[in-house]
Amino acid sequence: MNQPMLKKTFITCLMFCVTSIASAKPHTTAASPVIQVALLLDTSNSMDGLINQAKAQLWEIVNQLSYAKKNGKNPRLQIALYEYGNSSLSSSQGYLRQVLPFTSNLDEISKGLFSLTTNGGDEFCGQVLQTAVSRLDWTQKTAGLRMIFIAGNEPFTQGPVHYKSALADADEKDITVNTIFCGDYQLGVQGSWKTAAMLGKGDYLTIEHNKNIVAVETPYDQEILQLNQTLNTTYLYYGSSGRKKSKNQSVQDYNALTVHQEVLVKRAVSKTGYLYSNGDWDLVDASKDKKFDLNELKSSDLPKQLQNKTEEELKTIINNKAKQRSDLQRQIRILNKKRNAYIAKHQKEKNNADELENAVITSIKKQATKKGFSW
Repeated sequence: MNQPMLKKTFITCLMFCVTSIASAKPHTTAASPVIQVALLLDTSNSMDGLINQAKAQLWEIVNQLSYAKKNGKNPRLQIALYEYGNSSLSSSQGYLRQVLPFTSNLDEISKGLFSLTTNGGDEFCGQVLQTAVSRLDWTQKTAGLRMIFIAGNEPFTQGPVHYKSALADADEKDITVNTIFCGDYQLGVQGSWKTAAMLGKGDYLTIEHNKNIVAVETPYDQEILQLNQTLNTTYLYYGSSGRKKSKNQSVQDYNALTVHQEVLVKRAVSKTGYLYSNGDWDLVDASKDKKFDLNELKSSDLPKQLQNKTEEELKTIINNKAKQRSDLQRQIRILNKKRNAYIAKHQKEKNNADELENAVITSIKKQATKKGFSW
């Protein structure tokens, strides 16, 4: 082939390759969908019952959400927490406080709930709504599910920020706002809680916040609790804050038990699900990430019993702990199925229609279904 013809052929091939590359669709892997839930809880004097229900029912809410799927994928869960209406908070800030930004760390969420105390106050619903909408790190409108649950028992119209303005900002970000009035249905309607929910494209819900929570005990509880204790020993902390976060795991077990044994049982069940993940401080969970490199850890980042181990010895220990954990989780799940069957057979159906747990779970499932999630 002569030189001019060769050059022409080369240019033709080059143009074909460039055109093909430009027109080809990039290979992308769809990220897991995200469910974001912001809880705005009134912590004025009359709200002790609401806070107690939140503490008692967090783990059942988590357990129910762990069954969700979208396009065959398990969603990530992020929860944020605000308190408002508490006289001990700054009046210049509207008597509100961000307890937690969005986080997937379930132990931190539990810690945040147990840190709440009630005290007097003016409840400014519009201001706490606007603050949550503007300051939290919400996902883009095209991704996942964004929800706010605001609970209280004073008129929704109080405070310097009009709630309709806050709801308009929420709608702009495709954030669904659900209102939970603690008290009589009609009283909440009169206080604009139903109107706020309608404008927020969410649900208006009422709960009996001072209702005594009925706990259920079964023959399987003690074995689940014993397995939970052993399960905790499979966690190997690392990093500068690892020891502190490991201790917090035990503290939140204790907090759950102070409410009732059943709460700790449900927390133990939560530990068997994918939502309870602690890769930021636990070597076993961290090692599931292919990007995690043991060589990047300093000896001082590890517990004393691991500091003199070689990389191969560490990998062996981590793998053994992972296998042990998987087996313990499997045993707890089996026992939990038996537990649920026992409750269904021996107990009357639990009437929790007017409790926080049912209100939150029902709304999330209904609104998530509209976004393509399923259970």
